[in-house]
Amino acid sequence: MESNNMTNCETSGIHNYQSSIISYKLKHGYGTFVPKAVLFDMDGVLYNSMPNHALSWHKAMQQYGIDMRPEEAYEYEGMRGVETIKLKARQQWQRELTDEEARQMYLTKTSLFAQCPPAEIMSGVKSLMKQMTECGLHIGVVTGSGQHTLLDKLASDFHGMIDENCIVTSFDVAQGKPAPDPYLAGMRKTCTEPWQTIVIENAPLGVTAAAAAGCFTIAVNTGPLPGSMLSEAGADIVVDSMPDMAEAWHTIYSILHS
Repeated sequence: MESNNMTNCETSGIHNYQSSIISYKLKHGYGTFVPKAVLFDMDGVLYNSMPNHALSWHKAMQQYGIDMRPEEAYEYEGMRGVETIKLKARQQWQRELTDEEARQMYLTKTSLFAQCPPAEIMSGVKSLMKQMTECGLHIGVVTGSGQHTLLDKLASDFHGMIDENCIVTSFDVAQGKPAPDPYLAGMRKTCTEPWQTIVIENAPLGVTAAAAAGCFTIAVNTGPLPGSMLSEAGADIVVDSMPDMAEAWHTIYSILHS
C-alpha cells in the first residue's frame, strides 16, 4: 500500500511539473524551452543567511528611528539595500532620502551583518548544483546583495560549480529586484535567452524580477512566508525546501528532455 501511495505522489509530481512547463511556454509565447543556464539567487538559496539579514535590518533601522520588523526582511529580500531604506523612509517619514543618506544607513546595516555568525551553505544546494553541472548547465548567481563577506565566499564555497564571470550583484545594476534588470544582466553574462534560462529564487521580489525577465522560475520556500506569495509573484514551480528541490531535479530535467 505504501508503495502505491509513493507511486501516486510521483505521478502527481510529474503531472504538475509538466503542466507548469506547458503553462510557462504558453504564458510567454515560447515555441521551445531548452535550458542552458541556471541563475541562482544567493541569500536564502545558496546560504542560510536570511536570519542574519533580518536581525541586522531590524537593529540598523531601529537606530535611525525606522520600524522594520525582522520578518519584513523576507518581504523586501532581493531589493537593493538603499532602495529598501528609501522605501521605508518614504512610508514612515513621508520624504525622499538622498542617495548619500540611504548609503550611510545601509553601511550601518552592513556593519551589523558582518558581526553575525557566518552563514552556512544551504542544505541540498551543492547536490542540486552537481546534478545541474552534470547535465551540462552553466551556473551563475544573481543577487541584490552587496555584502562583501558573502560575495567573497562564493568562489571558494562553490568552486567548479559557479562561473565567477557570471555573478550579478547590487553593484551591477541601476535598478534591483523586482525590476527584471538583474536577471537580464545575468542572461547577458551567461549568453542565454529567457527560454534557455532557469532561475532558482526564494523571495517574492526575486520571483517577480525573474518572471518579468521571462525566465522559467522555480521558487524554493526557505523562509517564513507562505508559498502562495511566491506563486502569486509569478513562480512557475514552488518547492518546499532545497533538499526537495535537489530530489525533484531529475524529474524536472527528464520532463524537459522527454
